[in-house]
Amino acid sequence: MTGSRAAIRYAKAILEMAQASGTAGQVSEDMILIASTIKENKELRDFISNPTIKGEVKESALKEVFAGTQNITQGLFQLLRENKRFDIAEQIATQYNAQFDAFNGIEVATVTTALPLTAELESKVLDKIKEFSDKKITIKNIVDPAIIGGFIIRIGDKQFNASVASRLQTLKRELSN
Repeated sequence: MTGSRAAIRYAKAILEMAQASGTAGQVSEDMILIASTIKENKELRDFISNPTIKGEVKESALKEVFAGTQNITQGLFQLLRENKRFDIAEQIATQYNAQFDAFNGIEVATVTTALPLTAELESKVLDKIKEFSDKKITIKNIVDPAIIGGFIIRIGDKQFNASVASRLQTLKRELSN
């Protein structure tokens, strides 16, 4: 929990600096790259969270791995070394993107389906989402065969469940009463 609070503070500070310099969009791309690279690469995750490796080595390695990133992003690596917080680098990147999206009026809709979204289902989902929100929507599709069919939309704290599994559960409750 403490790590995520710290990650939020770092992300806010980075976003403010990026907005002031007019590079918030480019820094957002950097943060997407950092979050996905750390998430997908176990060796990198283990490397940056290893307490026996010196901060200078971690900083230089991250600066080399992410060499094409913005100066603000490069500065983050130095800040993480100074504060010995490399372990929350992925959380900072994720929080930055969440705050960047919120600042730009973009909401992420998590859509759970039994199969990957088709163009037809995606348009139905977008129509349903318009009932929930007037913001720009980014769809994140999660495939879960347990819902059998249909979809579940989650935007923030709102949820719309149009899954077959939910309907079967409702029918089961009604029949058992």
